[in-house]
Amino acid sequence: MTHVKDRIAALGPACLLFALTAPATASPGPEPLALPAAIAAPVDRPYPGVVRVSVDATDVQRRIVRIHETVPVVDGADTVLLLPEWLPGWHAPGGRFHVNRIAGLRITASGSAAALKWERDAVNVFAFHVAVPPGTASLDLEFQYLSPPSAEIGELEATQNIWILEWPSLVLYPAGYFARQVPVDAQLKVPAGWHIATALEPVSTLTTSTEFRRTDLETLVDSPVYAGEHWSRVELDPGAAVPVYLDLFAERPQLLASTPAQIGAHRALVQQAYKLFGSRHYDRYDFLLTLSDGIEMNGLEHHRSSENSSYSTYFTEWDKRSDVRDLLAHEFVHSWNGKFRRPADLWAPNFNVPERNSLLWVYEGQTQYWGLVLSARCGLWSKQEALEQLAYVAAWYGAAPGRTWRPLQDTTNDEIFSPRALRQPWTSWQGFEDYYDVGQLIWLDADTLIRQRSNGRRSLDDFAQLFFGGNDGSFTPVTYSFEDVVATLDRAQPHDWTAFLRERLDAVNIPAPMDGITRGGYRLVFNDVASELYKSRELRLKATDLTFSLGLTVDKDGKLRDVLWEGPAYRAGLTVDNVLVAVNGVAFDPDRLKEAVSAARTARDPIQLIVRSGDRFRVAQLDYHDGLRYPHLERDPAHSALLDEILAPRK
Repeated sequence: MTHVKDRIAALGPACLLFALTAPATASPGPEPLALPAAIAAPVDRPYPGVVRVSVDATDVQRRIVRIHETVPVVDGADTVLLLPEWLPGWHAPGGRFHVNRIAGLRITASGSAAALKWERDAVNVFAFHVAVPPGTASLDLEFQYLSPPSAEIGELEATQNIWILEWPSLVLYPAGYFARQVPVDAQLKVPAGWHIATALEPVSTLTTSTEFRRTDLETLVDSPVYAGEHWSRVELDPGAAVPVYLDLFAERPQLLASTPAQIGAHRALVQQAYKLFGSRHYDRYDFLLTLSDGIEMNGLEHHRSSENSSYSTYFTEWDKRSDVRDLLAHEFVHSWNGKFRRPADLWAPNFNVPERNSLLWVYEGQTQYWGLVLSARCGLWSKQEALEQLAYVAAWYGAAPGRTWRPLQDTTNDEIFSPRALRQPWTSWQGFEDYYDVGQLIWLDADTLIRQRSNGRRSLDDFAQLFFGGNDGSFTPVTYSFEDVVATLDRAQPHDWTAFLRERLDAVNIPAPMDGITRGGYRLVFNDVASELYKSRELRLKATDLTFSLGLTVDKDGKLRDVLWEGPAYRAGLTVDNVLVAVNGVAFDPDRLKEAVSAARTARDPIQLIVRSGDRFRVAQLDYHDGLRYPHLERDPAHSALLDEILAPRK
């Protein structure tokens, strides 16, 4: 049978040209419906008027926030109102967690009681179209924000004693303008007897209601408010022209009690940060910190403040809760790295223009590094605790095989398509958000390399001053590119930094970057004794972490919280959310499981686990005989102790 291409060729060159260029016949079936008209892109022009927003947060019992807004409009022009979608510090359209909590929206024209018709955009669900009657000067909005009353519904933002209020959930704003060009007057009402803390400046306080000085939408959205009944404020830089506060909100007043040494470490954090960066980019700074077991532990950076949630016993069980003491340092660094200096593709003119995350290995990875370093320099962590944290990171990425298929650069997209609020079934294989901790190892590698090549004359501290310093007192963000990072590294220490970084960011099937630990004078070792930091992490997770022995993490009820890809538990067919019922024929408990792991060192028989998956039971056999293994860093005298120098306080 003659092939079709042979038939066409036989017709000659002219016919061949016609056959290749003629349009294909349209296939039968539907054609795509045209999309709605695009929403006006933001323009850098003054907004004609002032948005006024009044928030009533007194209904803490039911977690309902009531909002009234007045939004000026151009006479006779239909208006599009936006709910913030791309939230500062989320690296993702975080508004997707809030848009379904907006209820009761009612819009009226100024001076009229009749409700206007509004319609949500069919494509952009964060946009609301309003038909504005001629002669209307402003719109009045009434709506509620329904904060989750339980963790089953969503991440808790409030308890009976504390409320975290974030403006992106509480304001609709006009499309078509840069956020910095929209002035806002804001007012907040909280329950009687409560206190508030925020980087916003109050101009008047009447009993439970506070009016804030006029600001712009960009600053408002970046300035959360913490409110609560039991509050304490500590000055962290007493007498300074630029004040820094630690604002504490607790479930009970006795949880606010702290020791001079604990406060001293927080004060030293501020001074060590100033020594590192040589500048500040705020007129005041508030560490907002909840001490509550009812609010999920978390941190979120802002330019002039940070949101921080920690244990209720942050101070009262200081020695048992060491693993999260770097939280404040991490978020503080973001005032320089991420807020003042910001990746160019992570800056947007308003909160509904998509962002891109290509430089999160700087934004978050280097912040993770400086958070660890500053925690040690200021005393929030001891040097040993900082080393134990690095040991865990090094051990995890030595065991996790995700780097065999996935470049680190690709992980910067994770928050966009897989929010951290969602559990990952195979964290070690998926490499979720590896840009944080692998980024930390990359910057340790760079720091030790600079120190070694300069014979100790320079370090990554020099990069920090060159890159994040300068413009002292300026709040205006300065954006940067990959090339800017490379150029500044080269100023700190000449080297082929493009090749250095791109190899670590783009290559696959290479080991984690451990050279910083080796060059820093340490080596990773394992023994059967968990560090205090490791135990604190287990306490926070409410789980027993046997990642480096059996390749699993299990909670007190036997449910597997994580399974190491290709580890012993994986090879025995176990997966996340399986339940361990028995260990070697005896009912499960975490200590019994650890005892079985230790005993297996001198036994030939595998460890036998009875495992439940749904309504099915089976026996899994783990042929593992290396005992308990916990990571540590051990001093290697073959190399200079550069890590000790890095973690030592700056004089």
